Amino acid sequence: MEEVDVVVVGAGTGMFAALAAAHHGMSALVVEKSPYVGGSTSLSGGGFWIPGNSILEENGQKEDPERIRTYLREATRGEVKDERWQTHIDAGRATVDLLRSMTPLKFQFMNEYADYFPELPGGSATGRACEPKPFDAKSLGADRALLRAPKLKAPFPMPITSRAYKWLNLVARSPKGVLAGARQLGLGVGGMALGREYLAGGQALAAGLLAGLRKAGVPIWTQTPLDDLIIEDGRVTGVVVERDGLKTRVRARRGVILATGGFDRNAGMRHEFQSPYVDGSWSFGAESNTGDVVSIAQSHGADLAFMDAAWWFPAVPVPGPMPGALLAERSLPGQIIVNGSGRRFMNEAVNYMTAGQIITSKHTPEDPHIPAWMIFDQRYRNRYLFGGGLFPRQPLPKAWYDAGIAKQEPTLEKLASSLGMAELPATVERFNSLAGAGRDDDFGRGDSAYDRYYGDPTVSPNPCLGPIDAGPYYAVQVVPGDLGTCGGIRADANGQALATDGSTIPGLYAIGNAAGNAFGRVYPGPGATIGQGLTFGYAAARNLADVQD
Repeated sequence: MEEVDVVVVGAGTGMFAALAAAHHGMSALVVEKSPYVGGSTSLSGGGFWIPGNSILEENGQKEDPERIRTYLREATRGEVKDERWQTHIDAGRATVDLLRSMTPLKFQFMNEYADYFPELPGGSATGRACEPKPFDAKSLGADRALLRAPKLKAPFPMPITSRAYKWLNLVARSPKGVLAGARQLGLGVGGMALGREYLAGGQALAAGLLAGLRKAGVPIWTQTPLDDLIIEDGRVTGVVVERDGLKTRVRARRGVILATGGFDRNAGMRHEFQSPYVDGSWSFGAESNTGDVVSIAQSHGADLAFMDAAWWFPAVPVPGPMPGALLAERSLPGQIIVNGSGRRFMNEAVNYMTAGQIITSKHTPEDPHIPAWMIFDQRYRNRYLFGGGLFPRQPLPKAWYDAGIAKQEPTLEKLASSLGMAELPATVERFNSLAGAGRDDDFGRGDSAYDRYYGDPTVSPNPCLGPIDAGPYYAVQVVPGDLGTCGGIRADANGQALATDGSTIPGLYAIGNAAGNAFGRVYPGPGATIGQGLTFGYAAARNLADVQD
């Protein structure tokens, strides 16, 4: 039987939990179900929302911890105990310092990427998020083949950071957009000329964590799914995994950290806990996230929390391996999102988790919001990137029209008729009037600093509002995609799994999307999902080592 101090199940942010275990003097092993490392982290933007860290302070963002506590208390609205999210604050600085010292990654502050509720007490319009700088994947050597490939790629070799993405959306509108594109393209092409392969976002973060594990001597077993937990005298003392077709037992002297994804791709669980209209086919999460680890823990008495929740992210249900992302698109002027009757029903620019919650909560067969439809005109199409890959003026793909997820008509009236939306012309007329006045009296689009971050600064007085009146006119389906589910094993302030009676399960920890969201049903800021995966990985390792920093 193999024996280590800590077994970490899942090689996304779980890789950092293993690094933290090594830092605290424990031996660790990472077991990963898929052939690749990175999980949903590697498919993400790679940013992390960890307030009060050293990167922020080096960029002049030092702040009072009480202000951060006020914000999280207001944002979470009592859905979780304060001590749960307090760990995210308390462990944040040590987490980021360890990330910087035990990986080759360098980081940057995502300046002005506001918190998702910046107007709440304690909220920040400047933001509290950081992200990796582009990282040379060739430095991994043979381990490069272990990185999960992104489902969406830029058409050119250019590592696109979140900070660059903001301006790339405005490549047809602002010199900053052209400069951002040229800079990223130069880094990508220039790197190739020097024999380097620069990755950005979640790919960079996953690559850096992998490099850190190799340097620390922590082994990773890929293609090794969890089969069961080993329980002795009421304590979790190891795991049973399937490796090379054989059941293998691994003893964990200190404990087991479950750090897998959620149940993104499990249609049965999504129908049971969330909605009969959501089955995971619109998820941006890794295809290996099928909820089996959550079910195994539940079979041993673990309680579950927030199973109805996901990191919702509005998307275009395009044919292929991944839906089309709708991020900046929803903040830019010249578009609206309507329901099946042609009515607006929300501030289109609201943060993506809240947007998905609104779409799913309002949907009924009698008043359909799944799919909703984004309505825009040729002016909008000429100005902005769309759907995660279409450049300004680039026609919508024929496959979208063939699949019925996009429509185009010369007049708004014909588009309304084609969609069966008798109310659409009046909705657009109303919106155009509001856009002309520069204020959205109906839903407040553009009032928030978050809305304006992805707006068009060349449009005034409101960078998020502009008329829809330059045909032809387009409609594209919008569905509640997600970055992964965020309900799972109920855990305490140390990340320790809780039983249904509220007691801790000795030796078992749950972090990341395998655990119930530390912020309840709320996404407080960009990268909060990765952020809590990192901080609770640190907290769990610290607790297993029984040390106080």
